[in-house]
Order: sequence, then structure tokens, then C-alpha cells
Amino acid sequence: MEPKKLYRSNTDRVIAGVCAGIAEYINLDPTVVRLLFVIFGLTGAGILAYLVAAAVIPVKL
Repeated sequence: MEPKKLYRSNTDRVIAGVCAGIAEYINLDPTVVRLLFVIFGLTGAGILAYLVAAAVIPVKL
């Protein structure tokens, strides 16, 4: 069996596809992951984490 890889979504994206990619990786609804990022983003660290994830996680082709 091929190991799962984390990719940014190319089809279900709002900004950079990070939340949809994470949701697909952990088999969760993208809306839930987006809400968690918004809550986490209110602390300030969430915005930085999103930007780093958008730069590091490759786009699924």
C-alpha cells in the first residue's frame, strides 16, 4: 500500500488550498479545518502557520 502524502488541494481551495489538503489527508470536512484555522488565527500564530504551510506543502497535480 502506498503511504499517504499531504498536498494542498488544487480543486477545493479558498485561499491556497491548505485547509482542504489537510482535511483530505485526515478524512475530515474542509469546513471544520477552516473553522479551526480561523479560531487558531485569532491568536496571531495561526496566520503565520498558514503562510508557512502554504509555502511548504506542495500542490497536488
